[in-house]
This record gives sequence, structure tokens and C-alpha cells, in this order.
Amino acid sequence: MNEVNRDPLWSSIREEAELAARDEPLLASFLHMTVLRHGTLEDVLAFHLSSKLASPVMDARALLELFREAYAADHGIIEAARADITACFERDPACDSYSTPLLYFKGFHAIQSQRITHWLWQEGRKTLAYFLQNRISEVLGADIHPAARIGHGVMLDHGTGVVVGETAVIGNNVSMLHGVTLGGSGKERGDRHPKIGDGVMLGAGASVLGNIRVGECAKVGAGSVVLDDVPAHTTVAGVPAKVVAQLCPGTPALDMDQRV
Repeated sequence: MNEVNRDPLWSSIREEAELAARDEPLLASFLHMTVLRHGTLEDVLAFHLSSKLASPVMDARALLELFREAYAADHGIIEAARADITACFERDPACDSYSTPLLYFKGFHAIQSQRITHWLWQEGRKTLAYFLQNRISEVLGADIHPAARIGHGVMLDHGTGVVVGETAVIGNNVSMLHGVTLGGSGKERGDRHPKIGDGVMLGAGASVLGNIRVGECAKVGAGSVVLDDVPAHTTVAGVPAKVVAQLCPGTPALDMDQRV
């Protein structure tokens, strides 16, 4: 049994790329180079991200080898990427195929690139991690510290203007829209950034500041400034954020209902 048959997600991505290449000849070369000539999802992701992040300081080939090294050392990086692709497909109405976030969504690209910098950080290669953080910010418009811990099934919608600090933790199955900040509340050192629970949705432009916790399945309304803990299954909104609903059913990150 070949790799395509053993991997339904990869099979779907290949089929979508083949159809897209037939439908749009101007992109056929790009789709063959980026997807169809590769044998696995990790090969595609390594090639695509290294092409995007290449610079005169570090060319695409060097980055490609680095990404492959990371994927070989930590299989969890690719498993998280798979969950992130599925999250985009299931939650974003603008995403009509599995290949769309893989190829075109820079929020997805930013998360996957940070997973590489996080691996570097854990390996003690902090200088290279910082270099790539800067490059990711330049190219993709999201500034995520290499030390930040990010779960699986995370959707970073659009990605523009997202800032995530060094000691921030993002749980599983979280949805974050553009302009979200997970930052500190001053110049203190140590553990100083938010902890975001599983199933949380952070609306566009929301700022969560300080070493506080947003409980599982909570919702933060667009443009809110959160300075205190948010209980699980609670909706907060405003500046500063106040509780507007409690004991809310469902999982906001999956429901993607922006209303408060």
C-alpha cells in the first residue's frame, strides 16, 4: 500500500492539487512543484515554508534541510499540522478544501513555522529560533515567540497582526482571529503571558494581557482587552473586558459565532 492510500488527508490534498492544476493552467507549474512532485505532507510543508521564508541570509535549501530535520526529530509537529489543516477546513467558511490552508493561508503558515522555531528553542538553538521568528514576522505578519507553547487543532484566521509572547500557552482546538495579542502587562520577567484553555475563541483585535487564564470553551469578543482570569464556558467583551454570558454551552472555537 503506498503512502497516498495510507494517508487519507494527503490523498485528498493531492487530488485537490491535481484538479486545480487542470482547472488553472497558470498555476499548474506551481502546484506540481509544491505538491504533486512530493511523496508526503511533511515534504510539501517543508518545501513550501522554506520557499516562503528564504532570504539572502538563509536560502531555501538550508531551510528545507532544517525543516526536514525538525519533522524527523519530532513527529508531533506534523501531527499538529494535520489537526490545524482540519481545523481550518471545518471552521472557516472560506476554506473549501484541505489544500487551501496548506497552500494559501498565511495564518496556517505562521503557526507551522512557529512550530519549527519552538523545536529549535527546545534544542537550545535560540539564535536561529530568533532569526526565524523575525523572518516569519516579516513575511507572514504574525509575531509569535519561539518559546510559546501551542496545542493542536489551532486555527489562526488571517494571522495579520497576531502577537504571542514568550510564556504564552495556547491549548488545543483554539480559534484566533486577526489582530489578537497575547501579551504581558508590564516589564516584569518570568511567567508573564496568558494561558488559553482548550476550545477558546479569541475575536478579532482582542488583547489578553498578563499571566492570566482564559478557561476552556470561553469566548473573548472582538476588540476586548482582558486583564483578569476568564472562567470556563464564559463570554467576556469590552474594554476592560466584563462577563456578558456565563455557563455557555458548546465550544466557541468550533462554533465560530462572533456575537456576544
